[in-house]
Amino acid sequence: MVKFEIKDFSISFGAVRALNRVSFEIKANEILGIIGPSNSGKTTFLRSLNRLIDLTPHFKQEGTIHLEGEDLREIDVEEVRRRVGMVFALPLPLPLSIFDNVAYGVRMHGLTHKTRVAERVEESLKQAYLWDEVKDRLGESAFKLSGGQQQRLCIARTLAVEPEVILFDEPCSGLDPISTAKVEDAMVILKRNYTIVLVTNNVKQAARVSDRTAFLLGGDLIELDETDKIFTAPRDERTADYISGKFG
Repeated sequence: MVKFEIKDFSISFGAVRALNRVSFEIKANEILGIIGPSNSGKTTFLRSLNRLIDLTPHFKQEGTIHLEGEDLREIDVEEVRRRVGMVFALPLPLPLSIFDNVAYGVRMHGLTHKTRVAERVEESLKQAYLWDEVKDRLGESAFKLSGGQQQRLCIARTLAVEPEVILFDEPCSGLDPISTAKVEDAMVILKRNYTIVLVTNNVKQAARVSDRTAFLLGGDLIELDETDKIFTAPRDERTADYISGKFG
């Protein structure tokens, strides 16, 4: 099943073209890794998938993105962002308790029954591989958690509103190797129920967790293929050079 269909999609900021007529599909229940050097268009593309790009002034969009056959621009933006959640590079917990961080979005979307909210919080924390570490301290401030725990809390908060897609923008950039491994483990399990798009500057991370990998360079989609093929037999010399560290 195709979750997203991207066709001739471009984004420009004034005279600067950040994405140049990219076309491809994102499959349901896959992890699509997106790699490329700085200013290659990775984050711009990611922010287009849940229309966070709309918050950027003076941008111009061409082409289309369809979410399960429906033009993304024709779906209510709040509905888009409920269906397509995002986890950012730096953990951004709210100044609330661990419990209320996860419950916040649930309540905002109208679920107020205490038992059902508590069940949703527990389920989401378990999916984010965090429940066992915080189940006895749910009333504590989220700021007491380590960086890695805060990032998994943000994943749980995203999961609690029951999205279809989770976008990860460099989710492990500030984490230690142990925390990174836990986030990666969570992603691999989560793809059973969600479509995941992972932007990462860590090509080894893309190789570890992605089912397919796309390589962007200067706003162009250079190559997209099964991850094993991208990393062992890329078709484009520029892909090989980037993966081998010759530039980037």
